[in-house]
Amino acid sequence: MWSTVFPYLLSGISVGGQYALIAIGYTMVYGILRLINFAHGDVFMVSGILMVYLVASGIPLYVSIPLVLVLTAFIGFLIERVAYKPLRSAPRMSVMISAIGVSYTLQNLVLYITGGLNQIYPTIPWISNSVTIFGATTKMVTIITPFLTILLVFALVFLINKTKIGMAMRAVSKDFETSQLMGIKINSVISTTFVIGSFLAGVGSMLYFTNYTTVIQTSGAMPGLKAFVAAVFGGIGSIPGAVVGAFIIGIMENIIKGLDVILFKAGMIAKPLGLATFSDAFTFALLIIILVVKPTGLFGEKTTDKV
Repeated sequence: MWSTVFPYLLSGISVGGQYALIAIGYTMVYGILRLINFAHGDVFMVSGILMVYLVASGIPLYVSIPLVLVLTAFIGFLIERVAYKPLRSAPRMSVMISAIGVSYTLQNLVLYITGGLNQIYPTIPWISNSVTIFGATTKMVTIITPFLTILLVFALVFLINKTKIGMAMRAVSKDFETSQLMGIKINSVISTTFVIGSFLAGVGSMLYFTNYTTVIQTSGAMPGLKAFVAAVFGGIGSIPGAVVGAFIIGIMENIIKGLDVILFKAGMIAKPLGLATFSDAFTFALLIIILVVKPTGLFGEKTTDKV
């Protein structure tokens, strides 16, 4: 039984780590701007496309990898400055519509460049190698993803709690207007938030597309939505909550994908029931349940409106 469940559990932990790196971007932006950056999943996808084209143009991997991360962070910065900064004092609905507009712009730009054809993600040495652990064969990326995710989360928490820019982020997230009056450079703080979130999405993109090697213009849509659900599940605005939510969703999603095999090998069913079909539906059903039972999420704090 364990030998059947373990490969799905391992894969779920890996995917959960990749969702976590995307979810952190959602939760950081929401924590400061109270904005859901719907274009964040597409930044993740664009990072994958950048890697494909940089390697295809003959740039070595040891140059392409850091360059992709820098360009992805710059795209996040550019999106904030062009699409969100001019709407700082606009109604929240206007900013949300702008975010959706950026999402579709990125998708259509990639569609124009690629012609809608599947792009094959380049093989990254070592992390693409196969490895056997407790009888289960998987890629090295599956093993390193959770460790790398936790390491990056600790680095981020250190930055937020122990550095000047982190202190500014915490102040802005608590009270936007007062922080501005106290002399905090709001625009710099917000841009830094987008840069960090996009950088982590770039790392997540490399890990994700090493496992799922095809990149198209819609490749960021479903991972982006699931990462958003993870952020809401954990309590949007809470970085630890986003990470925990992402790991839970990744594990449950992969267990459901393998449920037919698990139940069949355990002798509980005579033939496959097609339960893998519901792996995506589970994520969104979970979102509904969380919003009904605990709208603030697992680690979310109740907010009170100032009068």
